[in-house]
Amino acid sequence: MKAACIIGLVALLSTVSAVPVDARVNGKNGWYVPQEDGSFQWIDLDDAEDLLAKGEAMEGRFLNPVSFYLYTHSNPTNGEEITTKSSSIASSHFNKDHPTRIVIHGWTQSYEASMNKEITKAWLSRGDYNVIIVDWSRARFNGYLSSTLAVPGAGAKVGNMIKFLNQSHGLALDSLYVIGHSLGAHIAGYAGKTVGKGRIRTIIGLDPALPFFGQKKPSKRLSSDDAYYVESIHTNGGKLGFLEPIGKGAFYPNGGLSQPGCGLNIAGICSHSRSVTYYAEAVTMNNFGTMKCDSYVAAINKMCGNTYSTIRMGDESNADRVEGVFYVPVNSNAPHGNIN
Repeated sequence: MKAACIIGLVALLSTVSAVPVDARVNGKNGWYVPQEDGSFQWIDLDDAEDLLAKGEAMEGRFLNPVSFYLYTHSNPTNGEEITTKSSSIASSHFNKDHPTRIVIHGWTQSYEASMNKEITKAWLSRGDYNVIIVDWSRARFNGYLSSTLAVPGAGAKVGNMIKFLNQSHGLALDSLYVIGHSLGAHIAGYAGKTVGKGRIRTIIGLDPALPFFGQKKPSKRLSSDDAYYVESIHTNGGKLGFLEPIGKGAFYPNGGLSQPGCGLNIAGICSHSRSVTYYAEAVTMNNFGTMKCDSYVAAINKMCGNTYSTIRMGDESNADRVEGVFYVPVNSNAPHGNIN
């Protein structure tokens, strides 16, 4: 049943476009939808809205299986699967006295993705943490579209796990970070909405996915209201990732469109994934200096002066002192940050 519904929706992607090729603006009058082979398929905005409405109407019929894997200093490389059962948490290495970091992968990935390993290793290098990796790979059926339709349900599952750990096992919301890449950033947003406005301490959106997520609909994407502090890191803006600021603090490495060292990178995958690489480095080295900008347009055009601010991208202290847009100079090779 789910397969038939999704196939019917995907058929809309093959409709003839009313928008001429030279008039297409991604996110304005339609979307360039990524395909698994690295190509893009255009869909007009009206068709996209119709598709999403049909998807939302069917979303309740679909199961959204989501799994959770806990990593700590006691099990840094072998995750323990945990569930919303007290016996599961009691028999795990979860420690309510340690801060918690929840990490959510993006499209086509799973809990075994390299991004999860990078971020887990980075946080465990800092001290004692509960790092919980979310696996929502089974919630999608096929392609980017079905993954998009799975986002609200997956986010609700993550939010319910957070509420369970908070209410029954002492997880502290005021030290909780939820970190999501691409579609995972929007799942983090829905998790925040499920827990309650502003209750999660920090959400980090790593190049939040752009296709099908409109700037004008914060209730249906990651929003700056979803946590006490939301930080967005933009590395492939306007293509795979959001171009406009989506967090209270919005950071634009190399201007946020593409990243040095990625070459031509037509599909944008390298630049899109650099947000993960930069964030893991920021956690371990805190070495990304920034320049305050008047607007995101200034950040894109690298017109934010040449004086470093006191703010660093990915810094733990940002929640209490950051608001606005920042340009971030980066290097082609690691270390990508250029401040000691």
